[in-house]
Amino acid sequence: MENVTQDILNVGVNDRTITLFEGQYHVANGMAYNSYLILDEKIAVMDTVDPRATEEWLQNLKEALQDRTVDYLVIQHMEPDHGGSILELMALFPNMKLVGNAKTFSMFGQFFDADIDGKTVLVKEGDTLLLGKHTLQFIMAPMVHWPEVMVTYDQTDNVLFSADGFGKFGTRDAEEDWVDEARRYFTNICGKYGMQVQALLKKASTLPINTICPLHGPVLAENLAYYIEKYTTWSSYAPEDTGILIAYASIHGHTAQAAAKLKELLESKGAPNVHITDLCRDDIHKAVENAFRYSHLVLASATYDGGIFPAMENFLYKLKSKNYQNRTVGIIENGSWAPMAAKCIKSLLETMKNITVAEPVVSVKSALKPDNIPQLETLADNLISDNQIE
Repeated sequence: MENVTQDILNVGVNDRTITLFEGQYHVANGMAYNSYLILDEKIAVMDTVDPRATEEWLQNLKEALQDRTVDYLVIQHMEPDHGGSILELMALFPNMKLVGNAKTFSMFGQFFDADIDGKTVLVKEGDTLLLGKHTLQFIMAPMVHWPEVMVTYDQTDNVLFSADGFGKFGTRDAEEDWVDEARRYFTNICGKYGMQVQALLKKASTLPINTICPLHGPVLAENLAYYIEKYTTWSSYAPEDTGILIAYASIHGHTAQAAAKLKELLESKGAPNVHITDLCRDDIHKAVENAFRYSHLVLASATYDGGIFPAMENFLYKLKSKNYQNRTVGIIENGSWAPMAAKCIKSLLETMKNITVAEPVVSVKSALKPDNIPQLETLADNLISDNQIE
């Protein structure tokens, strides 16, 4: 447990046993499931935790309550990593009221078979709940990143309970920079919903906020402008850094050689922040994060079954599903008899917003040869001279 303010405690759990979050995201440093307790004349709990952590969470809660009773459970988000322990809390405090919006309670019935007649407090945009000294104000945040999501503002201590917003992978005490795992979390989980995040940021900008309490990761109480600036950039799909990610999918290593040669040429010409990733072996969600982070992307793929090698196809699918846009993209294809990767990549890029394909498209037949080098040189020059790289 940890104090957020004099009356607000984080009674959440650091889960150091989980290695794969939501069945797909590798989390080397576990996950935090945050739940907050507001101690006042009336006591409110802000969200529950993943069923993996129910027992430890309830123990934290009991210690903090010291035999007092929970009056309200505010349900900001029904996803099981936050709503998964609701029934256990209801069993402990049968007179407790559930605070949520219309979509919250519609979704509640999809997850649980429980009678909540007479046990709900229905709230909408701008509604408030008086606990005593503390007044909670509810702000709807649909599709950040589920339709029922809302955030809560404590008018007394100027605390924003931000649901999944401003969260990150890793436990609260993980020894790692906030930004990398927060960026990977945002782009892969909330990235599709940039417009909705922007709408929430606009609402939040009208409030004096001293502390941000997310449902994952550490409580943010200092330099809030830095975190808000990052979210503003990420949600607007603007490049965060000038740089180039070269993402390749290679069968026998020849496409990898072409990608490595381009990296060498770019660096020799002074291009900043040139990074390379093997889509067949590296964490694909890290690759998605870096594609959003940098101003330029190069896709290098072998042709496979008349199309794109599966690892590249999967990468492009993830970029499209997360609303990848506003970037310059270079293409390298490889094929021994009928190169088709570039055509297929272009077709997928055309379904994304504001994507410029850098010239030339480099076509390798089987293995990198001396006559491919001038094409790679020209591609490198054009990427560097692009107005986003200075």
